[in-house]
Amino acid sequence: MTENAAMSDIQAPATGLIAFLGLGHMGGPMAANLIKAGHDVIGYDPVPAAVEAALAHGIPMASTAHEAAAEAAVVLTMLPSGKHVLDAYRGADGPGLLSIAKPNTLFLDCSTINVDEAREAAALAVEAGHRSVDAPVSGGVVGAEAGTLTFMVGALPEDFETVRPVLELMGKRIVHCGDHGAGQAAKVCNNMILGVSMIAVAEAFVLGEKLGLTHQALFDVASNASGQCWALTTNCPVPGPVPTSPANRDYQPGFAGALMAKDLRLAVNALESTGVAAEMGPLASRIYDAFAAGGGAGRDFSGIITEIRDKSV
Repeated sequence: MTENAAMSDIQAPATGLIAFLGLGHMGGPMAANLIKAGHDVIGYDPVPAAVEAALAHGIPMASTAHEAAAEAAVVLTMLPSGKHVLDAYRGADGPGLLSIAKPNTLFLDCSTINVDEAREAAALAVEAGHRSVDAPVSGGVVGAEAGTLTFMVGALPEDFETVRPVLELMGKRIVHCGDHGAGQAAKVCNNMILGVSMIAVAEAFVLGEKLGLTHQALFDVASNASGQCWALTTNCPVPGPVPTSPANRDYQPGFAGALMAKDLRLAVNALESTGVAAEMGPLASRIYDAFAAGGGAGRDFSGIITEIRDKSV
C-alpha cells in the first residue's frame, strides 16, 4: 500500500466485523483508519478519555469487551502488557474472550509483549478453536495516525494472508516474520537496536558540543557516513537538523521513554531466556529505566540526551 493514499477510495476487504480492544494513543488512530477505509469496527476501552476520542473519530463503542468480541470475525487487541492479553483471552474474573467468541475467530494481537507470552496466547487461542496472529507495530503515534506503521507478523501462512488486507489499511510495510511469536521476536530485536543506537547518538552529540562542533556540522557528517541510523536521521535528539523530530517540540512523544523502557525490559527477558551473551541491551535497559523513573516516562525517548548532558562535567 502506498503512503496512506486516499484511504476513502480503498475498499475494505471482506473480513467481517473487527472488535478493536484498546483505543489509546496507538489503537485509537489505527481503528480510525479502519473506519475511514469502510471497515465494520466496534471498539472497547475502559478509559473514558479513550472512549471519548474514539467516538469523536466515528468509532462505534461497546459497553464491554465481551460485547465487542461476541460477533466479531477478528478480535484485535492493543493492550499494555502480556498479562493484560492473557487475562483477556482466558478471563481473569470470569469467562475470557476465547470462550465467548464465535468458532474460528481470528485473534490478532498488536500489543508489544514477551515472545513467550505471545506463544502462550496463540496456543490458548488455537486450543479454543480459533486462529491467532501476533503483529506488533513500529512507527509510533505519527505512523498510527498516518497509516504508515510497520507490522511484524507471527502467524501461519494462511492466517497471514487472511489478515494482511486489514493490516495494509493501517500500515505501509507488512512483514511475515514466521510462526506464532515471530512478530514479537522481530519487534524486541528491532527496539533493542533502536534503544542502544539512540543512546550512542545522544552521547555523540553531547561529545560534539564539548569539542566545539555545531549540531548541524555533526549531523551533516554522521548522516552521510558510517554513523548513519534512524535514531540520527529521523528522530535526531537535538533540535534543528531534522525539523520533524521530537527534539523540536521539547521532546513531546513520539515514542515515550516509558515505552522504550518497557520494550528494553522485554529484550532483556528474551536475552536471559535464550542465554545470549549481550551487554549493550541490558545496559540500555538500565539507562532507560532510570530515565523513565526520573521524569522521562512521558517524554520522547530521544530526550535521553538531556540526562547525558546534565550528568556531564
